[in-house]
Amino acid sequence: MNMKLLLSRLIRLLKKFRLFIVAFIAVILIVFTYFVVDAYRIDLSKLDDPVGAATVIYDVHGDPVSELSSARFTHVSLSEIPEDLIHAIISVEDQRYFSHNGVDVRGIVRSAWRNLRAGTVVEGGSTITQQLAKNLFLTSDRTFGRKFREVITAVRIEREFSKDEILELYLNHIYFGEGTWGIQNASNVYFGKEVQEISLEEAALLAALPKAPSHYSPFQNEGMAIDRRNLVLFLLMEQGFIDEKIYEETTESDIVLRDWEIEEDSLRGKYPGYVDFIIDEAINVHGLTEERIWAGDVHIYTEIDTTVQDAIQSTFENEELFPESTGDGVLQGASVVLDPYTGGVRGLIGYRQEHVYRGFNRATQLKRQPGSAIKPLSVFAPALERGYTASSLLVDERLDFDGYSPRNYDHQYRGEVTLHDAMIHSINVPAVWLLNELGVDAGIDFLQRAQIPLHENDRQLSLALGGMTEGISPLQLTQAFSMFPNLGVMNEAYGINEIITESGEVLGERDIQEIQVMESEDAYAMTKLLESVVQEGTGRNALLDRPIAGKTGTTQLPATDAFEGKSGTSDAWFVGYTPELVAAVWVGYDRITPDAVMESTGGNHPARIFQTIMSQALVGVPVSSFMEPERSQGNNNKNDKKKDDKEKDKGKEKDKGKNKDKERGQQTPPGHDRDRDNPPGQGRGQDNPGQGRGQGR
Repeated sequence: MNMKLLLSRLIRLLKKFRLFIVAFIAVILIVFTYFVVDAYRIDLSKLDDPVGAATVIYDVHGDPVSELSSARFTHVSLSEIPEDLIHAIISVEDQRYFSHNGVDVRGIVRSAWRNLRAGTVVEGGSTITQQLAKNLFLTSDRTFGRKFREVITAVRIEREFSKDEILELYLNHIYFGEGTWGIQNASNVYFGKEVQEISLEEAALLAALPKAPSHYSPFQNEGMAIDRRNLVLFLLMEQGFIDEKIYEETTESDIVLRDWEIEEDSLRGKYPGYVDFIIDEAINVHGLTEERIWAGDVHIYTEIDTTVQDAIQSTFENEELFPESTGDGVLQGASVVLDPYTGGVRGLIGYRQEHVYRGFNRATQLKRQPGSAIKPLSVFAPALERGYTASSLLVDERLDFDGYSPRNYDHQYRGEVTLHDAMIHSINVPAVWLLNELGVDAGIDFLQRAQIPLHENDRQLSLALGGMTEGISPLQLTQAFSMFPNLGVMNEAYGINEIITESGEVLGERDIQEIQVMESEDAYAMTKLLESVVQEGTGRNALLDRPIAGKTGTTQLPATDAFEGKSGTSDAWFVGYTPELVAAVWVGYDRITPDAVMESTGGNHPARIFQTIMSQALVGVPVSSFMEPERSQGNNNKNDKKKDDKEKDKGKEKDKGKNKDKERGQQTPPGHDRDRDNPPGQGRGQDNPGQGRGQGR
């Protein structure tokens, strides 16, 4: 009786909503039909010649300057490929390859169970045929429509090609990382061998790569490559292709890579440091995959100026411009040059000596203490906004700010100095005193407007001297300083203008990000101050035969027992600009140890490197002057108002923060800056306050 009643109610409900149900089913059928028809538009004849033209990178003038080309692949037949490699590929990528028709439902369920049991992703659900379809015909978008087209295309491929033919296509055209497509090229690039000559453990490594080529590349992540290779060997043992003894022997073996360089020709491999930057931007900003970039038929229009890039590269090859390396480590460096009026990165380099494809890019990924190079942003720009001028007097005495006692580089204290002198000679105490007068929040606010990344622990007075928990990259510092020649307007740094396919499809284009950080009058006042730094202060080694402004920065060695009695510095910076370009230079060790100590300052080697880069980059460029703001009565009124605001702010107690340090030689409290002795005319900086020194990685 209850069942009949329930059934009756269900029938009435279905009748009530029958129109809705019919409409819903109709929509599903329409969507299904659309995707099927769309998938059948894919021309499978591309499988006969799947690799298209190279991906071409263009400079700021629209001329091709580099290529990412997979067109030079070498096809090998399935019969020439070792069985160990075939078994390894099938074991890790598609264990039921010879049993399904392109889509493996059982495989999807099995891989989900394996991943759940392992607590991580050890298998994927896509078949080899689906991967071939995706890589040759589709994007990597994680959408239902793309996945559906992949499934339909895989089924079509299975109907038109045999299993051996599909496997041969897959092995010859799948991406193996390091700009390499196809198993023959991969064997050559990684091991310097023909594919027929590779060993079992080498076959397992190659089979490990297609899952995530960059992630598992032994050139970049040897530990991860070994773990992934050993997983493939385990699967081979689990499926009966090798026994336990061979498994144990091969998992203990080291990875032995080729020790010679592959010859490049034409545009392929040109400007590798800038190309790495472009690839990262294409992936992280515009959503492309590395495989899509290397697949070809893509045109990437960038901001690179080859004159600038050549100047950077040739300068970094000049060993005489860099401090001498000590110990086993290589003294590293990085530089960024950009157009302050657009944000376009005209050139960069993030390494010295050997280039590693998509390796650690110190120009963009480095996080190190900026020392005094941060003063214009953390102290003096906020002061100018509040009515201070170059002639404003600042306190220069032995002071203690609730346990924080900054020191001057020369241990001399002048009582009072002008803001101008404090800036050009990079005197520490007046900068800290001034930030205390303004309030730390004023410095924090300006740095945030300038898009300088800050940690929650950075809200302290040592920020005036570059004391940052995590640090800053050369690109971030260059971008922030670009506001000064552009009269307070900062453009977000970028390298890519547009990415289009051979057919004209737009894959990405620049999204203009322009920020008015400060008023034009204040930005121009800062430029005049920074010009004096180069003309008569710590940055004299950066002088050019044209207008130039800049700031030095140097950080001290770690204040630990290991460095007790060691002389030298940790990081040396110079950041500066002409009316045409703005650039930053960093020099230092990736890992600072007592055996790897740099003898330099920001006003020494970095300033000289900056001067050399700019001299070459601006050859033939007419000398021009810095832009000046429009003068008006309104501006004068605004300046008067700022002075009134400043007087209100200074209504605090006059002696706030002026507790003099009576004890000569008193130790700096733990976790705070210590001063160092620096000869006049060199860059002066300040060590970080101890709660997080940037390590450069």
